[in-house]
Amino acid sequence: MSKKILVTGGAGFLGSHLCEYLLNQGNEVVCLDNYFTGQKRNIVHLLNNPFFEVIRHDVTMPFFIEVDEIYNLACPASPIHYQYNAIKTVKTSVMGAINMLGLAKRIKAKILQASTSEVYGDPQIHPQTEDYWGHVNPIGIRACYDEGKRCAETLFVNYHDQNDVRTKIVRIFNTYGPRMHPNDGRVVSNFIMQALQNQPITVYGNGEQSRSFCYVDDLIRGLVSMMNTDDSITGPINIGSPNEFTILELAEKVIHYTGSSSKIIFKEIPMDDPLQRQPDITLAKKVLNWEPKIVLDEGLLKTIEFFKQNYTS
Repeated sequence: MSKKILVTGGAGFLGSHLCEYLLNQGNEVVCLDNYFTGQKRNIVHLLNNPFFEVIRHDVTMPFFIEVDEIYNLACPASPIHYQYNAIKTVKTSVMGAINMLGLAKRIKAKILQASTSEVYGDPQIHPQTEDYWGHVNPIGIRACYDEGKRCAETLFVNYHDQNDVRTKIVRIFNTYGPRMHPNDGRVVSNFIMQALQNQPITVYGNGEQSRSFCYVDDLIRGLVSMMNTDDSITGPINIGSPNEFTILELAEKVIHYTGSSSKIIFKEIPMDDPLQRQPDITLAKKVLNWEPKIVLDEGLLKTIEFFKQNYTS
């Protein structure tokens, strides 16, 4: 049965893929974005679809619409962008959550919060399970994002318990794929852009810090699976790849697949940058019957091809 679905941050990297997926499932989709980090080029191919609507709006301001479901993805997600205006980042996470939860309460819609692995901070347990409270510096340079997302989770739980709002929380781990912003400072897009231009590839620290990279198509399946669970399942649930790679391994793969002449250079590691990040996805497997299918090498080839077509002359 077709649903009317609101996606905040719908012109962003993840949001645009989600809008496309939901439209392909036969739904009507309203994309809300203020274009701070979202780009019209991400959704231009959807504009001729009569079941797709785009509205320029900032979630820190109230918004009124009648929909069946809300995916709350609005928030800059890369350190360069969320640190650019730290106060605005906190407002987007907290006021955005309050406004969207208030909307969901009024219209009795189901609402999903795109939270993040950053709620775990620089984790002291490995891999990270959903019952881990995290190790976050509340006054560090990443706190605007980490603590904003943690507060948003609190609000979702409170609205569920106090106002019977049908809420879902997913914690998204490192995700990559086509439509990543080329200048977002994230490791995959950074390495690919540097490699395609045969520039030195910048590795912070000694490159032994690890990340787990989930391809965007797998991630979107996870979000929709979570939204489609019954109301007794609220999360949080980790969504990400459990396959761990060092940053150095990633750099070497990117050089190999781009055929680049880039050399790897090492720089000082940024403050509060986590040394390890890997999800325990036992809960996602059990509750959602979900796990990623696309391996890193396959996903990197698709992502590199996108960057070649869009960001090289």
